[in-house]
Amino acid sequence: MDSEVVLHNGGCHCRRVRWRVKAANSVTGWKCNCSDCSMRGNIHFIVPCEMFQLSGDSKQYLNTYTFGTHTAKHTFCKVCGITSFYIPRSNPDGVAVTLTCVDPGTLSHVEIKQYDGQNWETSYAHTNIASFSNKLLKEALDK
Repeated sequence: MDSEVVLHNGGCHCRRVRWRVKAANSVTGWKCNCSDCSMRGNIHFIVPCEMFQLSGDSKQYLNTYTFGTHTAKHTFCKVCGITSFYIPRSNPDGVAVTLTCVDPGTLSHVEIKQYDGQNWETSYAHTNIASFSNKLLKEALDK
């Protein structure tokens, strides 16, 4: 399937946190079974941080939760509590965008892959998830 790079908009439930992300219209979504993602039912796609931009005064409505290694930065809206994006442990140089927080109309296809967050190191070594925020991807998206 051919993929086109588009500008996706999205945010939280109360719309105080809004963002734009430049990404393909066909993405790989990661369904993780770590304690945090499984409780939230989170499925996300990952982009280089340079491709993500907060809109307006969104930053003032964000709070951050960390646990374990404190590498992942789980951001959420102070008003409605929704995590529409976060900095993942697997890709600290990227942003994990929650699929269900992308405004309708720009995603044409999502391939869901499993990430075994309960066995994090093994899954990291076998999934190639780190490549989803690397500079090669950014260069491809910039074309």
